[in-house]
Amino acid sequence: MTQKVSAKVVFIALVAALGGILFGYDTAVISGTTEVVKMQFGLTTGGEGWYVGCALIGSIVGVLVAGMLSDFLGRKKTMLISAVLFSISAIGCAFSPDFTQLVIYRIVGGFGIGIVSIVSPVYISEVAPAEVRGTMVSLYQLFITIGFLLAYLANYLILKGTTIDEYWRPMLGAEAIPDLLFLVLIFFIPESPRWLAVRGQRQDNSEAWKALRERGILKAVLIGSAIAILGQFMGVNAVLYYGPKIFADAGFPDPLFSTVLVGVVNMLTTVIALLIIDKVGRKQLVWWGVGGMIVCLVCIGLYFLPFTNLPNWFMLTFFLLYVFCTAISISAVVFVLLSEMYPNRVRGLAMSIAGFALWIGTYLIGQLTPWMLENLTPAGTFFLFAFMCLPYLWIMYKHVPNTTGKTLEEIEDHWRTVGGTK
Repeated sequence: MTQKVSAKVVFIALVAALGGILFGYDTAVISGTTEVVKMQFGLTTGGEGWYVGCALIGSIVGVLVAGMLSDFLGRKKTMLISAVLFSISAIGCAFSPDFTQLVIYRIVGGFGIGIVSIVSPVYISEVAPAEVRGTMVSLYQLFITIGFLLAYLANYLILKGTTIDEYWRPMLGAEAIPDLLFLVLIFFIPESPRWLAVRGQRQDNSEAWKALRERGILKAVLIGSAIAILGQFMGVNAVLYYGPKIFADAGFPDPLFSTVLVGVVNMLTTVIALLIIDKVGRKQLVWWGVGGMIVCLVCIGLYFLPFTNLPNWFMLTFFLLYVFCTAISISAVVFVLLSEMYPNRVRGLAMSIAGFALWIGTYLIGQLTPWMLENLTPAGTFFLFAFMCLPYLWIMYKHVPNTTGKTLEEIEDHWRTVGGTK
């Protein structure tokens, strides 16, 4: 009986985690299309930043409504909505006749990203047993990295194998393939039992908004929002969005191939993180991983200083080590922590608030990275990323509880104790 239950839990977690592939693909595919879209439509540096960042506008709106939507409709139906949005975006981008429509369809895809980034981890955390919850929720992060890798491979293979000038169209349109799989499989999973239990007690969101004013829950939301937004200023998404540009500026002859290596390391490291997160613990992974990130970011910054004359292999080595440290720590931990930090009655709404902070940070990085690379120089940009790791470490040490192996109800008791309500 246990084996049957375990198999069922694994299956429904895998289906929900498929949303991560769409998240990852939609986020990373942009890196291979930026230069050609910029040339075709005559974009300025600001226009390039808008093309990269426009989907994030949709993501921000998506996370704002995802919690309330999932609390009202349920986790399953909300994931279904996100799958439909991804389909509209992929097909629309592939056939966009002008830049304006391309941006509109990118925003639609971003809306789907924002929704799925909240609902999928929440759903998995609510169906997974406490002792394997970290591993199960990490499946979502693993699938994000698979989406990254698929996007990098698609970009590389399409660029090498096509003769059409507008090769960005098949790059963006290929997202419809994994989306179809996600769309179909959602019909074969049940609704979250915890959502059904809470729904039976409350028919609207008014109590959730009221609960957010409780001291302990408010503190949890503020802490979650802080680690969500700070994590974006440690260089992770700058690497994902502008990896080919950074490698090109560093003098690499084949920037897209180097980016594929980034995707491979990112995915394989996430597999390691998935296997050890419930054994080593969330906070321990962050200590070692972020410490390594600081060292790697400083070394990458040194490579770009004009007087160092370091070889390409030096930069590539520390770049890949940085990806390793990121993937095994903050990238693997963030969705696990955010999905398990909040009580059942406010989880969807609280996740939306933390997700909003995350996507605000992601949007700012998408917009500011070209400016920073141009005005702060690549060296200054990576030194800044290294410095931003310090407040993240302090918050994790001082304010984030150890959630490893605890049930969601035990974690809720912690925040009630902190807030003086128990």
